[in-house]
Amino acid sequence: MAEQIIRPTGLMDPEIILKEAKNQVENLLLEIKDTVKLKERVLVTTLTKRFAEDLTDFLLDKGIRAKYLHSDVETLERVAIVRDLRMGKFDVLVGVNLLREGLDLPEVSLVAILDADKEGFLRSQTALIQTCGRAARNLNGRVIMFADTITGSMRRAMDETERRRSVQNEYNEKNGITPEGIKNRS
Repeated sequence: MAEQIIRPTGLMDPEIILKEAKNQVENLLLEIKDTVKLKERVLVTTLTKRFAEDLTDFLLDKGIRAKYLHSDVETLERVAIVRDLRMGKFDVLVGVNLLREGLDLPEVSLVAILDADKEGFLRSQTALIQTCGRAARNLNGRVIMFADTITGSMRRAMDETERRRSVQNEYNEKNGITPEGIKNRS
């Protein structure tokens, strides 16, 4: 089986940072503020629709321009929400599993995974790798996994991401490539 790891842009998979789950919302707020100052966007993944909505309300109360996205949001509204994020009408998109595959968001430099150590479908190795990939199109892309323990899925996702970073970095050095951010036509 062939896999595409090398990106012509030289962009590497995002760095993964672990932070404890205790006070994850307060710590997330600080990370969001730092990211928004740079005019970059943030994706946050939660495990439930209710938590996505409550977190969005919390962020709005703190002056953060945020919206949520989950399966109860109509398809056309989802498209508009993603477009508005890209255009800078708001800065933080909070969601459940809709933030995994197929979203091309080069404006996003931070992906925050809350409760990353809660094993299950949304925190499997594959789901974590796909979620981390949402930050792979930004030169400053990084992922924060909030967790109290490191699960097998987390360890495998971190190892695979580091392997991909290493392959891309070696290719970049060998070919004199300086990573460039992706600029989408929106």
